[in-house]
Order: sequence, then structure tokens, then C-alpha cells
Amino acid sequence: MGMNLKLKFFKLAILSLAITSVPCAYAITPAQPNKILHVAYEAPDDGFDMVKTTNFYSANIAEAIFEPLLKYDYLARPLQLVPNTVESLPKVEQDGKVYIFKIKPGIYFTNDPAFKGKRRELVAEDYVYTIKRILDPKNRAPSVSFIDGKLQGADAVVAQAKKTGKFDYAAPIAGLKAIDRYTLQFTLTRQDFNFPYILAYITFGAVAKEVVDYYGDRIGMHPVGTGPYMLSKYVPRSKVELVANPDYRGFVWNFKSTGTPWDNQLVKEMSGKKMPQVGKVVVSIIEEEQSRWLAFQSGQLDFDKLTANAVPQALDGNQLKASFKKRGIKHYPNKDPEITYTMMNMRDPVIGGFSPEKIALRRAITLS
Repeated sequence: MGMNLKLKFFKLAILSLAITSVPCAYAITPAQPNKILHVAYEAPDDGFDMVKTTNFYSANIAEAIFEPLLKYDYLARPLQLVPNTVESLPKVEQDGKVYIFKIKPGIYFTNDPAFKGKRRELVAEDYVYTIKRILDPKNRAPSVSFIDGKLQGADAVVAQAKKTGKFDYAAPIAGLKAIDRYTLQFTLTRQDFNFPYILAYITFGAVAKEVVDYYGDRIGMHPVGTGPYMLSKYVPRSKVELVANPDYRGFVWNFKSTGTPWDNQLVKEMSGKKMPQVGKVVVSIIEEEQSRWLAFQSGQLDFDKLTANAVPQALDGNQLKASFKKRGIKHYPNKDPEITYTMMNMRDPVIGGFSPEKIALRRAITLS
């Protein structure tokens, strides 16, 4: 795993998230409609049916729409899990083989035609259904490897689906049970203390069966979750717009600092504020670096990565130039982990094969 330095800008107005006197148009959420965040992605998403994709940009959007049982503490170092849609961290039994979760009552999916005008509460069975969709061979879920062979009784149901060509969603799975309306129990084939971390992955965010049935193959363009935002506009490979979920239960920003100057600043500016505060998020797909940089400079974007070509324009040494500071722009350097995969066609007559010459050729290509 390599490490590379990425430099980021934030406009001061976005960081401060100051409360204004503009009346809130939403029912419950504290988000202010006049607060609009403009960002750009350097590559397009792949839709928002997370069972069928691991696209990084799809996941970024999905994390604002769907909710797994658990999530990561925002600033905690080392990383740690905290409850998300559950009342507490799971009850662990049989030395790490059984995990029991209690869903918080009163969490609702955003309003959608799939629910036929009824308010739809999140229940334990929604997580059962979500995970069965991951297991369903028809969906070819990339993340099925996270739970493959781990849930008691699941392998037999999957094997039957492969044999018949149809996954039986009504078939009971011993390791995946909704004990009652709000109680969810996982029983594993073997001890696994890493299992809760798997459940925090966005693919395990709850979806409703009614929504999947209603939209069918178009479900990736119609994500419906219980999270702080909902999709309001989607133009594939061009633009994604999110608006604050009017019925989101919200939370108070109370994360603790790990001691870095950046974290300390966040704590100072955000502590005690009701979340979310941004009323709308506009994501533009701008693949060309220079175009993104020009959009940022002209005020069309509130956040961007500082590319290598833009460094001379923005920095004096390691410091942001005074001209940018005067505009209320802040510079935040950080190190992100990065994994680069190189894949080659092993059947290709030029680079394929396992002779010493072919192996040497592939290594040379990889290192070039």
C-alpha cells in the first residue's frame, strides 16, 4: 500500500457552517436550504445500488443516503465503531460467534412512491433482506466475499439458488434472523471479532424490499434510504444533487479531537451544532484536472484536491499564497492511503503465459 500526499482546499464559509436567520423549509432536519455545497468528482459513479458495485464515487454518495447498523467515530484514532441505526454496540455471545443488535425505533425511509403514501419504518427485517440481496448469486455482489461462508445456513441457500437459478428470499437462514421487529441476530460459522467492522461497510446499509420491487433494474438510479440526504437529481456521468432528508432524525456534533490542529479547529467550530446543516449538495463530474482547477478558482466549487500542476499557482513552498488566503480559502495537507492494482490479460499472446520471459515482461510493464 503506497502513501501519497494530497492537498485540499476548503472555503472558510463551508467550514464554519454558520447558522443564518433564513427560515428552514424542512420538517425536522436543521439543514438550511440556502447552504449549498458544490463539489466535483474526478470520475463518474456507477449508480447507487451498492450491492452491485464497489465504485468509490457511488459509495461517497450512498453514505449520505443509506445507513448501516454501525459507523465509524468521525475523529477517533485509532478507528472505532459507534452505533448508527442501533441503540448500542452489539451484544456478543458464544465468544464472538453470535452478534445481537437492537434497531432504534422511529427511524423512517424517505418518502417514495414505492411505499404508496405510507410512512415506512426501518425494521430488522430490512437488514435481513439487504444481506440476502448480497448473497443472491444473480446480483453478483462484489462484496459477497465479506460474508461468504460466515453465516450459518447461508451456503445451502446460495447453493440451491445456483442450482435452480432463483434465490429463495423466504428461505430461513439460521445465521441471519430478525428475532422481532427491532432485534437482529447474526450467528456465524466460526468466531470472528472483525464481523462488526464488515457491517459498517456501506453495502450493508438497509434498503427496503418494496423499493427494489418497485424500481427493478432501475434501482441504481432511485436510491431510497434512511440517511441525512436524499437524491433529488441524477444525470449519469454529469451531475448528482442531494437535498437534506426532511424526516432525518439528526444528531448533535460532539466528536472529540485527537489533538491535531485541523481536528482542534473542527471541534471549536462544530461542537454542539445540530446536524446536518448543509441543505443541498451538488456534485459535478469533472474528469479533466485543469477544468476542475478553473472551476474552483472561479468559485464554482467549494472544495478540490490540489493537483501537481496547480501547486506553483497556489503555494509558496508549503504555504498557501496570500492571494488565496484573502479569498477565504484554506489549505489542508494530508496523507491518504492508496492501493494501485495492475491487471493483465494472461491469455494475451504478447504478455500472457508463465515463462520466465513473460513474467519479466509483466514486471517491467508494472514498474514502468
